[in-house]
Amino acid sequence: MDATIRDVASASGVSASTVSRTFGRPDKVDEHTRERILRAAEALDYQPNRAAQSLITGRTGNIGIVVPDLVNPFFSSVVKGAQTRAHELGHPVLLADSDEDPSAELKLGRTLARQVDGLILCSPRMNELELREAQRLCPVVLVNRRVAGIPAITIDNAGGIHQAVTHLRALGHRRVGYVAGPVTSYSNVERQDATAHHLDTAGMAYVLIGSFDPSFEGGSDAADEVLLADVSAVIVYNDVMAIGLVSRLTAYGVAIPAELSVIGFDDIPFSSMITPSLTTVRIPREQAGRAAVDHLHALLTRPGDIEPSPELSTELVVRGTSARAR
Repeated sequence: MDATIRDVASASGVSASTVSRTFGRPDKVDEHTRERILRAAEALDYQPNRAAQSLITGRTGNIGIVVPDLVNPFFSSVVKGAQTRAHELGHPVLLADSDEDPSAELKLGRTLARQVDGLILCSPRMNELELREAQRLCPVVLVNRRVAGIPAITIDNAGGIHQAVTHLRALGHRRVGYVAGPVTSYSNVERQDATAHHLDTAGMAYVLIGSFDPSFEGGSDAADEVLLADVSAVIVYNDVMAIGLVSRLTAYGVAIPAELSVIGFDDIPFSSMITPSLTTVRIPREQAGRAAVDHLHALLTRPGDIEPSPELSTELVVRGTSARAR
């Protein structure tokens, strides 16, 4: 027989109403008692009735996640981390893919807001006004985006770029291109600006190369402009583009890295699987997803006791696509 709320109450030494509050309004139960009840519920494999709780509390227990492109392994890794942590905290997850369309993001947010208690917006392409409108729908946590007044899990994009530039300078490169992603991408703007700044500080020439779709095909499309830019190395907006670029240049007969060094960003699993393996900036993707769920859970359960989340660090991973300049 399935465990009941009374079984959990008996096992944890509290009343049934306290157990009910723990699952419906956890902010109304002190932390020590809440943890004792949750341990008892886990031991008994107790599953609260979400539909009944929703009627009583006005909350669903669900959280929503909106990503720009699930095909990109970066976002699927963030979602994996978020889903794992949400399951641990008892939150079912509703997932939506905006297909890199800023107008679709807000529509998806409006739809999900009717079914969830809060939203995680991963690298959203919306402008600031649209993000504030989304925040009015329900509690929101951003991932890899900064907007004043909206909680966010941020990533040290500038620090990662600085490591990449330092690496290229040590290898003797003096004229470096940045292969840009979509202009609506906040992380692209951060990485583009950081590349220009750190190259200038290092006394190296900076060449901005286009604005391309953040996909394998987008990276392939950039190949001709990269060759015309007359650079000895490029930093690419993301790994998927970098892999597409390496593929097309290799097909042209360009020796990577002997003739051109390529550095990506994200360290998706495929980066270590291609030949040559991709030098890239590692982002703690699953950690970002877990941290976003933790922050949203805190917003929902103890809104008056929230501390800012620390910026997640990045790390340069040197592999086979970077070498000394000719």
